[in-house]
Amino acid sequence: MDQPAPTSPCHCITLRQASRRLTQHYDHHLAPSGLRASQYGVLRGLSRVAPISINAFAEIMVMDRTTMGRALRPLTRDGLVAVGPGPDGRTRSLTVTTAGWARMEEALPLWERAQRSFEESYGTAPASDLHRAVARVARSDLSLAG
Repeated sequence: MDQPAPTSPCHCITLRQASRRLTQHYDHHLAPSGLRASQYGVLRGLSRVAPISINAFAEIMVMDRTTMGRALRPLTRDGLVAVGPGPDGRTRSLTVTTAGWARMEEALPLWERAQRSFEESYGTAPASDLHRAVARVARSDLSLAG
């Protein structure tokens, strides 16, 4: 790409452009593991909270249920995530499989390299500031804002 992405006065569009650019960066680094950045993020997130219902996990990951289902499909197909019965028989419960843990372990140094590369390029302090600012947006409940 020879030209930088045009900026927009819209916060949403600019943040989505930045997200796509950063995702491309992480995808490039994670490619040898066979995982995309989004898949690695789902595995890492699930590893911290499993077993958990699909709906509860979607809420934690700030995704709607349909998007979560699409994100889980290749991970379950590849045997990295297991979907089984939940505690009440009405829900489905997610867990990371042994193969999923192994794939995360394989991908961890690649993810760490992507982190370092971004921090070296963007700056460690600005990257930390950016992380805090974006995390604040992710934690906010903008759906109720007028």
